[in-house]
Amino acid sequence: MALVHKIQDKTQIPKPHWKSLNISNRNSYISKENFVKKPKWIRVKLPTGKKYTELRGLVDKYKLNTICSSGSCPNMGECWGEGTATFMILGNICTRSCGFCGVKTGKPENVDWSEPEKVANSIKIMKVKHAVITSVDRDDLKDMGTFIWTETVRAIRRLNPEITLETLIPDFQGIEKHLDKIIEVKPEVVSHNMETVRRLTREVRIQAKYERSLSVLKYLKKSGIRRTKSGIMLGLGEKENEVFQTLIDLKENDVDIVTLGQYLQPSKKHLPVKNYIEPKQFKVFESFAKDLGFRHVESSALVRSSYKAQKHIL
Repeated sequence: MALVHKIQDKTQIPKPHWKSLNISNRNSYISKENFVKKPKWIRVKLPTGKKYTELRGLVDKYKLNTICSSGSCPNMGECWGEGTATFMILGNICTRSCGFCGVKTGKPENVDWSEPEKVANSIKIMKVKHAVITSVDRDDLKDMGTFIWTETVRAIRRLNPEITLETLIPDFQGIEKHLDKIIEVKPEVVSHNMETVRRLTREVRIQAKYERSLSVLKYLKKSGIRRTKSGIMLGLGEKENEVFQTLIDLKENDVDIVTLGQYLQPSKKHLPVKNYIEPKQFKVFESFAKDLGFRHVESSALVRSSYKAQKHIL
C-alpha cells in the first residue's frame, strides 16, 4: 500500500477501516458517555502465576527496582511470566515536565556510578530473559546520561550473556553523538516514543518536538539498529485521522514496531483523560498499522511500551 504523506480528508483512509466505524464524526471518534467513568475494559486483573509469584518474592527480598512494580504496570504478571522485565536507570527525578508522566520533575540526584552493576545483578537474580531498559531525561548532564546507558548495557551482557535487550531512550535532544553511544552497544531493539500526535506534542511533551523524535528514529535505523520501535498514547484528545497520520509518519521513518495504548491519568495534577478508546477502535488502528507494513503492532487499552517486548526482537 502506498504511503500517504498527509491525510487531507477521510476519503484518503482505506475504506475497510472507515466502514468498520459506526460514528457520525470521523474526527471525534469517542462518544460523550466515555467522559463519565472508566469503562469496564480498562479494569486490570491482579497478576497471578507461578513465575510471577517467584519473581515478586525475589524483587521484595532483594529490594530490586523494576519500573514494572514501581509503576504498577497492568501487564506485570504477563510480562514476568514471559521472563521480561523493565528497569529504569539514572534515578527517578526527570529534568522534563511532561504532562502525562508520573515521574517526578526537578533537580536530579547525583549519578550512581554503581548503577550498571546493580541493574545487571538484578536481572541475573530474576533470571530475566529479555530486559527493557529506560531512563528519565537527564538534560542536566553533559552527555545526557549516555555513559551510564552504555555501561549498563555492557554490564548486563557481562553477567547475562544469553539475554536480549531493548533500550527505550529519551531523544537526547536529537544530538547524534549521544545517539551514537547507544548505537555502539547494539541493543536488539531501540525504542523512542512519540507519545502523541503532532498537534498535541507541545501540550503533552512540553520540551520535546514531534519532528525531532521522528528524526531520532530515522537516524537509529539508518545507523544500523536492527529493530526500531515507538509508542503512542490515546485518549488525550487526538482525532482519528491524526493517529493515522502519526502511524504513516512512523512508517515513513522506517520504524519496525508500534504500540498503541490508553492514556491513564497518574494523578489529578496531570493531563486529564479526554476519552476512553473502545476496543473496536484499537482494532481499527491495529489493522491500519499492519496494512502499512509494521513488523509488530500491539494495540489495546492496557498496552504499554514494553508489552510483549520479547516478541519484538524477531
